[in-house]
This record gives sequence, C-alpha cells and structure tokens, in this order.
Amino acid sequence: MVIDVRLADGPFDPAAELARFTAAVPAAGGIVSFLGKVRGDAGVLALEIRHYAPMTLPGFRALADTAARRWPLDGLLLLHRVGEMGPDAPIVLVAAASRHRRVAFAATDFVMDHLKGDSWLWKRERTAAGWRWIEPRDEDHGDRARWG
Repeated sequence: MVIDVRLADGPFDPAAELARFTAAVPAAGGIVSFLGKVRGDAGVLALEIRHYAPMTLPGFRALADTAARRWPLDGLLLLHRVGEMGPDAPIVLVAAASRHRRVAFAATDFVMDHLKGDSWLWKRERTAAGWRWIEPRDEDHGDRARWG
C-alpha cells in the first residue's frame, strides 16, 4: 500500500505527480484522480492558502489512513498546495488506486469531502476589491457529513 501525503509550497505538475503515483501502484486496476485549480471567475486574481504546520500534515495523514482502512486501496495520493497562487494554478491533487474503480472513486470523493468540509487550511482570495476569507459552505459540511 502506497500512501503519499505532501504539502507543496510552490507549483506542482499534476501530470508528473499522477504518472509517479501510477508507476508506484502497478497492480491497481483503476486509478481515480481529482485536480482542484484556482478559479479565475468572479474576478479572482489570487488565492492564498495558509496552514498550521503542526496540524496539517498529521491531519492529512490521518485522513489518508482512514480512507485506507475504509477501502481496499493499493495507494492514495494527497498533494495540497499552500501559499499564494494565481488563476488556473493547481491547488490539490487526490488520487486513489484500487483493483476496482468504484473503490477508487469512493476513496477520492471521501478525501475531497473531508478536505473541503473539515480541513486544516485557511483560504482567502484576492479580487480588485481586496482580500476576503473563504469559509466552508453548508454544502461542504453536508458533503462531509454523508460519510458518517
């Protein structure tokens, strides 16, 4: 079982990261990935993600371990960017590998729902009007709650 959990304080190449992960799980029958990017709509000029280091990676690792206990995975990748980034920049890459696709889909969805609704990160965006903090939406909390 391959569990790769990392924070990136600079840009990362999603294709290269996914290729490395795929090579590390040769027995997997399916790999599902989700790539989150900075939206450029609504006048967003930049996104900043801050974190509290003593909690972030341990929290990410605990989340990955929970997914690995819940589903028969061959591997899980959780890579999240911190710092300031512009529109279209990759923010998060989550990938799950398993012998069966539904398991990989479920594990990826589970991890993303927990990152969006119960995270160790603080986000703010900059528009022409200045900076504003982004809070999880009710929908994000609902998505997380469906997992029990």
